[in-house]
Formats: sequence, C-alpha cells, structure tokens
Amino acid sequence: MENIISWLKENLSEERFIHSISTAKTAKELARKYNVDDNKAELAGLLHDCAKEFSHEKMLEIIKNNNLDVNEDEIKSKKVLHAPVSAYFAKTFFKVTDEEILSAIRFHTIGKINMTTFEKIIFLADKIEPETRIEPYFEELRKELKRTDSLDETLLLCSKMTIKSLLDRDLRISFQSIDLYNNLLNQ
Repeated sequence: MENIISWLKENLSEERFIHSISTAKTAKELARKYNVDDNKAELAGLLHDCAKEFSHEKMLEIIKNNNLDVNEDEIKSKKVLHAPVSAYFAKTFFKVTDEEILSAIRFHTIGKINMTTFEKIIFLADKIEPETRIEPYFEELRKELKRTDSLDETLLLCSKMTIKSLLDRDLRISFQSIDLYNNLLNQ
C-alpha cells in the first residue's frame, strides 16, 4: 500500500489526498464493525478517488478508448464521472483484480440496487469520513449509523440527503441513485 499512498500524495491535491486517507481509515473501521475484510476496505477507500482530478476530457477519453460501461447521466455529470474511471485505473494501473473492490469504487458515487455490505461500506465511508466532509452532513449520517446500527438505513438517509442537495442545486440526478433510494425505501 505504500506505493499507492505515495502515488496519491504525488498526484492528488492535498485535500483530496487527506480525503482518500480518511476514507480508507473510515472504511477500515466500518469493515471491522460489519465483519468484512478490513484490508480490502482500506484499499478501496484509498483508491476510490484516484482519477478524481483527471481532466474531464481525459476521463471521457479513457471511457471511450476502453469501452467502459458508463451511462449518459454519468457522462453529463462531472461530479460522478471519476468513479468508473477510478475503478478502471485501479485495475489497470494499480493491478487490483478483486471485483468487489473494483465494484465498490465504481459505484461509490451513484450507488446501485442490491449493493453488497462491502459496497455500502465504501459508499458511506466516502460520505462520512471526518477530515474533509462538511458538517452537519457527515455528522448527521454518523449519528444515524450509530443510532440504527444499520448500513441500509444510513444509506437511505444519505441517498435522500444527496438527492435533495442535487435538486436544490439544479444538478442532474442519476437514475441509479433514484433507483437505489426507491429500493431502500421499499425495504
């Protein structure tokens, strides 16, 4: 992991690097709590934003040249486009072969129906890490997780807050995020 941390430190802004380290730490803590592989969670947390600071043009080029499965909503949203590219980069550059890690990185922004416990942990770790996330957003999610001890209930609240925030800012909402919210609401 030292080589990954070194690469992140050299290639990400200081804030993005701190966010990645904090996400990895939070993911590891959640993995231990919910009995999943904490080393895998730490790795996914480190790499989840590895392509975040690539230019939009570079991300589109990587998607096109490698026929990545990216829907139109993602293409039109610069805020989530890094997730599929980060998964691809983790696989090709960092040689990550674990499909669960790659899927968690791939869906850490928009989510998907029937996420695994591991995928939920990475999704939430990204949102609740305490070093760069703003209050009261991350604190509300942390309180919900502590109160309910439920990844699903916390994921539902996170989805609701994210959709509301996107609506308030007149930003595009991925159909997968809406499907995730509806699915969690119906459980």
